[in-house]
Amino acid sequence: MTASGEVLLDVRDLRVERPASRRSPALPLVRGVDLVLRRGEVLGLVGESGAGKSLTALALLGLSPPGLRVSGSVRLLGRELVGLPVRELARVRGRHIALVFQDALAAFTPVLRVGDQIGEVLRIHRRPRPGRESALRRAVELLDAVGVPEPRRAARSYPHELSGGMRQRAMIAMAMAGRPDVIVADEPTSALDVTVQAQVLEALATARRATGAALLLVSHDLGVVAGAADRVAVMYGGRIVESAGVDALYGAARMPYTKGLIGSVPRIDRDTPPTPVPGSPPAAGWPGPGCAFAARCPLVVEACRVLEPELDGVDGHLAACHRGEVAAGLGAAELFPPSAGGTAQLPGRQTGGTAKAVGGQAGGTAQAASGQAGGTAQAASGQAGGTAQAASGQAGGTAQAAGGAARAAGRQAGGAALRQRVDGDVVLRISGLARSFPVVGGQGRRAGRGGAGAVRAVERVDLEVRRGETLGLVGESGAGKSSVLLQVVSLAAPQCGTVEVLGHDTARLGRAVARRLRGAVQFVPQDPMSSLDPRMPVGDIVAEPLWVQRVPAERVAARVGEVLRLVGLDPGDAAGYPHEFSGGQRQRIAIARALAVEPELLLLDEPVSALDVSVGAGILDLLRRLKEDPGPACLFVSHDLAVVRQIADRVAVMYAGRIVETGEVRKVFERPGHPYTRALLDAVPVPDPVALRDRRGAVILRGDPGSPGEEVRGCRFRTRCPMYASLPKERRNRCEREIPEPLTTAVGGGRSVACHFPLTDARSAAGPDSPPPRG
Repeated sequence: MTASGEVLLDVRDLRVERPASRRSPALPLVRGVDLVLRRGEVLGLVGESGAGKSLTALALLGLSPPGLRVSGSVRLLGRELVGLPVRELARVRGRHIALVFQDALAAFTPVLRVGDQIGEVLRIHRRPRPGRESALRRAVELLDAVGVPEPRRAARSYPHELSGGMRQRAMIAMAMAGRPDVIVADEPTSALDVTVQAQVLEALATARRATGAALLLVSHDLGVVAGAADRVAVMYGGRIVESAGVDALYGAARMPYTKGLIGSVPRIDRDTPPTPVPGSPPAAGWPGPGCAFAARCPLVVEACRVLEPELDGVDGHLAACHRGEVAAGLGAAELFPPSAGGTAQLPGRQTGGTAKAVGGQAGGTAQAASGQAGGTAQAASGQAGGTAQAASGQAGGTAQAAGGAARAAGRQAGGAALRQRVDGDVVLRISGLARSFPVVGGQGRRAGRGGAGAVRAVERVDLEVRRGETLGLVGESGAGKSSVLLQVVSLAAPQCGTVEVLGHDTARLGRAVARRLRGAVQFVPQDPMSSLDPRMPVGDIVAEPLWVQRVPAERVAARVGEVLRLVGLDPGDAAGYPHEFSGGQRQRIAIARALAVEPELLLLDEPVSALDVSVGAGILDLLRRLKEDPGPACLFVSHDLAVVRQIADRVAVMYAGRIVETGEVRKVFERPGHPYTRALLDAVPVPDPVALRDRRGAVILRGDPGSPGEEVRGCRFRTRCPMYASLPKERRNRCEREIPEPLTTAVGGGRSVACHFPLTDARSAAGPDSPPPRG
């Protein structure tokens, strides 16, 4: 994209603020944003939660939440939009600028069919105005263009009847309907599986090609932006802090925050650990003075605390940093060493309860403002809990030493007796596990467990987790991963198969043994806030498992302080309540609670999926340090394969309720044996635009996983399998008739692959024209 292209959208000094009231001063939420978008160009707008990205996107279309004041200039095709009457704005939206919302389910009208809603856009903006039947036919064509399977059926469906990925593609089809000049996509791939994410990005590219529109891609995922954008703008504290072409920004960033943000993304293509950025973003409405990033910056000098840097530079690469030249010469790992991630004591940072009290007052005001701002709420907790993460500087060697001494003293809850029962080093053994759930009818009638009305969440799973090992369990949503995890944590008799924990069959547990096992097996949920009692102080939350295991009171008090230091928090944080902490700190509290009883087995369900990458990198660094202690065996459930590569020793890939591949992480990721594993790996974006362009033979899965209630003969993956499509007819028959069993000899190296034609010998099965295996 050349700088001489036609300018479609010109944004100058855009500001969004909550006006002053008798109770509080004016609160600036977006501060002087400048953007230029040219025809056919893709501009990525990135940053952590609370940076102001979504609020900026909404302000462009005049959709800012009520009560906020927008100023500055937004010119679309030369026409000023700021201050335009509502009726005039309604004519512009859809026809000249369209918005793809983050939550398509909330954006669609639930009582209208999808095809009718897309047709409505056509009938409003097209001239001559099409009839209903003509608009519906065009809606089907648009759904087909963005890759929605069975577009006629999808057009007749209500929004809730479509999967998340299909709804998002339907939302893109609706944005295409008016043939706009600019498409604004607000986190269009958030919370989607990597395979669906790839389909949605392909749909956005299709929409851009079909309409000739420019695209503003708002995202916190730097891997997604690296593969899609021509230029990138980075937001922090409500303003743009760096802007450049995609290659220049990812290859030679000049702002320490940008370097840290890129470095904090886990890489699927290398073992380099992510670099966590310590601390938390500033509260909404950064009052100054100085640079908003100064409290987290490793290059901070006195000028940074006094004077906010201007956004300037040369050759189109702009950065707001007093020490940009120094930052340009340093790598992310040099600026933010992983071993110190989230633990370095930051200059000017208070510690313990005092900082929380001060930050809590600031956070309360900021949250009230950002609640209206829509999309900046998480920033409000920046001051409320940033200190607790910074205070983890005391956690380094002291916490590990304390943890080691505690382990040497032995477990208080009878864990030693349990360990004597373990068969070898196996902590968890799952054999032939199956799990189904009855479908509840409209009047509460339930089908039988295994009947046609049952949803088979898990068909057959065989797993082992050994002492000191981390096993990653990966797959798309609906694969059955969480069902397996919940079956283990319940310590109940499975419907089918066996689950052995520390040598005990869960189907034959007595009450006393079950109570001791509950201390030996601990669970870290995906959303810590939903599992932390808001009425209990953190110290009581962490101590609760110790009380259940009847640990003496004097030992409980000492252990709470030890474990808080271990996870990078301060013992003074025990007096705080969950709402006073940021999302990453709440996850640390959940991990501290799980570690308090020194478990043998730790079950983690998507522990970083709901966190910003910079915060998630700190949690991964914490988990990696726990492994070195040595820590408990871990079963780590995730849909993010890049995260699994950084934390796991072995990986098990799950599809439609079955394990399709297992093996050591490095071997499986470098040379996958199952076509599904390869497709998952190819769909994972990396924060490196050059590497993404150089990818050869990447596989994009079509369609969505089948419903767990469907009856499918043979291999359930064959309807999406690129290898199946390339096989001769006589070979396909086997895939259609037989469910593949795990083969340990097909790929070697202690791995197993449940595929009739693994990728290692797929070329001989399909013929000389088939694609080569990855590697």
